[in-house]
Amino acid sequence: MMLNRKSASTRFITTDARGFTLLEVLIAMMIMASGILLLSQSWSSSYNRIKKTQSNVEVAALLERKIAEIDMKYRGKPIESIPEEEGDEFEGHPEYSWKLKSQKFEMPDLTSVLIGRDGGVDQMMMNLMKQFSEHLSKSIKEVKITVIRKVKNKEYEYSATMMFVDFDKQLPIPSIPGSL
Repeated sequence: MMLNRKSASTRFITTDARGFTLLEVLIAMMIMASGILLLSQSWSSSYNRIKKTQSNVEVAALLERKIAEIDMKYRGKPIESIPEEEGDEFEGHPEYSWKLKSQKFEMPDLTSVLIGRDGGVDQMMMNLMKQFSEHLSKSIKEVKITVIRKVKNKEYEYSATMMFVDFDKQLPIPSIPGSL
C-alpha cells in the first residue's frame, strides 16, 4: 500500500511540472514586442523633437546675432547707407546662410481715418497728414534679415524685420494753401 501512495504523489508532481505551452510563449512574446515597439517609437519621437528644438534654438541665436551686427553697423548712419541686398554664410555653420533686404518704408494713407471723423476734415489737415506721411517714408527704412537653413535638398527660411530711423532728417515746414 505504501507503494501506491508514492506512485500517486510522483504522478502528481510530474503533471504539475510540464511548463508553458507554445501558445502562452507566443502571447508573452507578442506583448513584449508591442511594449518594445511602443518604447522605441516614443524614444524616436522624443529624439526628433529634441533635434528640432535644438535646430530652432540655433537658428534663433544666429538670427539674433545677425540682427545685432547689422544694428551696430548701421546705427546712427544715414538710411541711404543701408544696401538694398546683402548676404553671406555664417562662419563655422556651413548649413546656414543669411540675407538682408531693405526697402523704403511705405506709410499707409491715414486720410481716410481723418475723413471718417465727426465733422470730416479740412484741406489743411489733409495736406499736413500727407506731408507727415511723406516725411516718415523718407526717414524710415525697413530691413528684413533672413536666416536660411539648408537640410538635404530643402531650404527653410526664418526672418525678422527691423526699422531704421534717420533722426537727422528735418521735418518739412508745412505749406498752408493761400499763405506766402
